[in-house]
Amino acid sequence: MAGKIVLTTGAFDMLHPGHIRLLEEAKKLAGPDGKLVVLIARDETVRKNKGRDPIFDEEARRYMVSMLKPVDEVILGYTPFSFEKVIEKVKPDIVVFGYDQEKFRKEFERFCEEKGIKVEIVTAKKYFLGKLNSSTEIIEKILKLYNP
Repeated sequence: MAGKIVLTTGAFDMLHPGHIRLLEEAKKLAGPDGKLVVLIARDETVRKNKGRDPIFDEEARRYMVSMLKPVDEVILGYTPFSFEKVIEKVKPDIVVFGYDQEKFRKEFERFCEEKGIKVEIVTAKKYFLGKLNSSTEIIEKILKLYNP
């Protein structure tokens, strides 16, 4: 069986074990000859979706994720965001969404249905590796440490 192209997306603002696990699982879906492409959210998208500035800017986040072993290619999101441009560029067989990306996944499913695009959509589970499993948890812990 030939490898598949798998796409996943996110802010990847403060890298943590949950991110690494997501990327490992997405890469497994690609198969041994497959490719994992990661779409990094633009700074303005992070502001819009998370209600705060990213800790690391989009170029720093793109670079960090590109250095991770499971990742074959990293691209920055489009401004304004466009599912169509992403699908046209990447041509994924599988798209993996994080457990916390339900709204985004539903928008993508509607887009695929409207356009007649056939792609497997997978929702990753939440991975518990250590005490801090989200960027928000990391930020909250840092704030508590420095503002007791």
